[in-house]
Amino acid sequence: MARGVLKRLAEIAVVLFVVSVGTFALVDLTPGDPAITVLGEGHTPAEYAALREEMGLNDPFLVRYGSWLGSALQGDLGASLIPPNSDVAERIAAALPVSAEVAVLGLVMALVVSVPLAMWSAYHADGRVDRIISAGTFGVLSVPSFLAGLLIIMVFSNQLGWFPRAEWVRLGEGLGGNLYHAFLPALTIALAETAMFTRILRGDLITTLQEDFILAAKAKGMPAARVLFSDALRPSSFSLITLLGISLGRLIGSTVIVEYLFALPGMGTLIIGSADKGDFPMVQGAVLVIALIYVLANALIDLSYGYLDPRIRRAHV
Repeated sequence: MARGVLKRLAEIAVVLFVVSVGTFALVDLTPGDPAITVLGEGHTPAEYAALREEMGLNDPFLVRYGSWLGSALQGDLGASLIPPNSDVAERIAAALPVSAEVAVLGLVMALVVSVPLAMWSAYHADGRVDRIISAGTFGVLSVPSFLAGLLIIMVFSNQLGWFPRAEWVRLGEGLGGNLYHAFLPALTIALAETAMFTRILRGDLITTLQEDFILAAKAKGMPAARVLFSDALRPSSFSLITLLGISLGRLIGSTVIVEYLFALPGMGTLIIGSADKGDFPMVQGAVLVIALIYVLANALIDLSYGYLDPRIRRAHV
């Protein structure tokens, strides 16, 4: 097991190194001159050249990358190019909890709904309930997230007036107010995730329910709930757990539409706004942090397989 953990840590280091190189290369690949972004239009070529020299943009790529990586390893991701030139790490520290909270709440809501739905659907495979659930999940998946968000806003904010649309209360300002304002964005995320989780888990459960140990449990007269929860759920959860890890990393950096609809100050808004303004230090730092979260989440998912199936744990001993 220890060897497996060390192997995963080595793989994480390699992935993060590759991502850091690609992220830093954004400076060279992004069109435009960072000096113009900082100074604005209307300055002389000499002034732009002096600023490029001051920023180290004339140094070789490896020199600039080494300097940036050394600072990043110490937690210094640089400063924004856009006035007031705020610290990149501080901006990310303010935006990341918003995206992470909405993503985690959305995934929790999706799991709470999808697991019982999938179990009920699989246990009555090809029956009326199964067909209704399958049709419902397919219909939800066919609705774009921006349209689902707009419908949710129209119903719960505009028509019923139960929830605000463009407000955010941070967790430090009160748990109740925070969850109240986070509910609709999380619900928008949860809809599509619920449909995907249900379909994935249903398929795996149907396969597991055909296994000999499940048939033996049924033959002994065990209640259906015990068969599903105690015997079938754990060995059927591999695909669901994998998808959960992928979804967490993906949602933290890709909730742009949800953040735009609900005016959330999250990572998606930060990255899009920074890229639009040519603020490459902010984009570099945000992408690196999201990559770190993504690989760590998937590493934890891989390690959890040993808990779900003891055969995997014994294979690493």
